[in-house]
Amino acid sequence: TAWFTGKVGSYLLNSVITTLVTLVIQVVIIVLAAYAFGKLKPWGYNALLSLLLMTMFVTSEMTTVPNYITIRDMGLMGTRWSLIIPYVASGLITGTYILTNFVRELPKELDEAARIDGAGIFKILWKVDLPMITPALATLVIFNFNGVWSEFYWALIVIKDEGAYPGKEAEERGQGEAIARNLAEMSALTVPVVAVYLFFSRYFIAGISAGAVKG
Repeated sequence: TAWFTGKVGSYLLNSVITTLVTLVIQVVIIVLAAYAFGKLKPWGYNALLSLLLMTMFVTSEMTTVPNYITIRDMGLMGTRWSLIIPYVASGLITGTYILTNFVRELPKELDEAARIDGAGIFKILWKVDLPMITPALATLVIFNFNGVWSEFYWALIVIKDEGAYPGKEAEERGQGEAIARNLAEMSALTVPVVAVYLFFSRYFIAGISAGAVKG
């Protein structure tokens, strides 16, 4: 009933596409940035990292108007990219900071051994370091997934077409009689969140445990 009468399938598809694209872009940027700050350590990286961390004090309410103007001027209003671009930016700083601290704790001897064998920077990252930071990365994916999937405030501002509603916006707006009428049907929108957690749960627990030990 939720799928056909309440059009949950359409809303879920919008949320899935937006969330997956956001997470892929976030993971790529966060991994590269954390590796640069944690391992490569270019000149002035401490100052740059401090500058990035300062942006954590900028709240979403403070960026709403500038983001709206930017998205409007880019001609992206009402599209999935009007959600994806701000979502990507909102999760980068915290994710980069957390993963940078994790990367710093990785053993340097493995990198040196791989470098002696002729491996380049990207091969060392892909073959040596990335498998070791998988638990921390999975933890970030879970938190960022939940943040993007459950976001409503920005979607309410930029998405006006019912066909483009993500799941959370459709739920809050009460679109679809079946969703608004039946709590059990509304819970269909929470299934992907539970599925993602169950899939990444062992990595999530490993990441939390590793962080506690390192602390």
